[in-house]
Amino acid sequence: MKIYNTMTKTKEEFVPIKEKEVNIYACGPTVYNLIHIGNARPICAFDVLRRYLQYKGYEVNYIQNFTDVDDKIIKKANEEGVSSTEVSERYIAEYMRDARGLNVLDADIHPKVTESMDKIIDIIKVLVDNEYAYEKNGDVYFRALKFEEYGKLSKMPIEDLQTGARIDVNNQKEDSLDFAIWKAAKPDEPHWDSPWGKGRPGWHIECSAMSRHHVGRTLDIHCGGQDLIFPHHENEIAQSEAATGVPLAKYWMHNGYINVDNRKMSKSLGNFFTAREVAEKYGYEVVRYMMVQAHYRSPINYNIELLDACKASLERLYNCRESLDRAIGVAKSGEITNESKEIFASRKEQFITAMDDDLNTADGITAIFELVRDLNTMSADSNTSKEQLIAGAEVFDELTGVLGLMYNRNNEQEIPQEILELVEQRKQARKDKNFTLADEIRDKISGLGYIVEETRQGVNITKK
Repeated sequence: MKIYNTMTKTKEEFVPIKEKEVNIYACGPTVYNLIHIGNARPICAFDVLRRYLQYKGYEVNYIQNFTDVDDKIIKKANEEGVSSTEVSERYIAEYMRDARGLNVLDADIHPKVTESMDKIIDIIKVLVDNEYAYEKNGDVYFRALKFEEYGKLSKMPIEDLQTGARIDVNNQKEDSLDFAIWKAAKPDEPHWDSPWGKGRPGWHIECSAMSRHHVGRTLDIHCGGQDLIFPHHENEIAQSEAATGVPLAKYWMHNGYINVDNRKMSKSLGNFFTAREVAEKYGYEVVRYMMVQAHYRSPINYNIELLDACKASLERLYNCRESLDRAIGVAKSGEITNESKEIFASRKEQFITAMDDDLNTADGITAIFELVRDLNTMSADSNTSKEQLIAGAEVFDELTGVLGLMYNRNNEQEIPQEILELVEQRKQARKDKNFTLADEIRDKISGLGYIVEETRQGVNITKK
């Protein structure tokens, strides 16, 4: 498998640090509003990455943070007259609703900034002690140019970075590129005690601290949207590597932008859409399909025509699978022909070849639709054996499952919130190795009429 590494700007053979274990850190949302379609793209794209690596036999440790303290959250809280915690917890819940609607697997760990403050303060102490950071009036800044490789991810000259950086007028900084890793407390803002006084962390330092705590000093893959390359990921690299002396990640993956009718999405232009409002009209699965039908690094031009095309493509997939079910129900037992075995093997190889080429979901979907053509021909032939149709359905389910599609099949009723909460409790019990409790929760779920299965693609919940 090859991955395009933003750091080297080349496709590289993927070789994880440990032979069959992959650690991935994905930058998560700042939770002050519903996610928009641009936010939904990395969520879906890197969910497919995770699923495909699991499909390939890797044990994947997937971490996605929540930024739950931030200027935007504080502003929202002040406008509503509530606490920042109330705002962030509300929108974490809304995020989970949208993510599950998009069939995105829960991260193994969803660390929060507010729950990681000691880890954040620890790494800032290291940076201050080794003089990569300095304190001024309760603020702490990172000396960007002291890190000699600053700019190595974005590949921009320092002069251009200085021009493009979001720099507030601040006479406290030694250099315009220096950035805050700790901010002194302001009136009526959430704050924490630190060696530099009461305050809260800057945006970039949180991911450095959380990834180091939950994974270690070097990640296999760090991923996020293209807009995070500079300054967020550039600053993460500088902080982390200045503190540890080793690379933050082996591979950097960034998804492309979403434009709306060939224009950048913006509230001021009136072309800003949340994932939920699009899903209310088209369904979450159409939104997910839109995200995976294009290569993750390619731009997507969002418009009604694209949504209609995605909806039609999904209908073709569902029609094929329903035709298979009907044909299986009436077919006679018999052998699977060698020709069919070769077709199934060829389509799987075609799909895997595409996905091994930097997660090329566009060509992967092409392989699936060629399989659809083959299966439609088989379903229409009364001489096709039941075993052959079942084998074809298994390949179909396998490949669409890697892309996280077809999840509304036989799932007309929404899973009740009570069941979802029990599943989360069972997941935590298994993580804590409390298997007795996990079994008790499973039996309770079963008593309520649902079955929970752990699969290579994640937890599957089905009604009895």
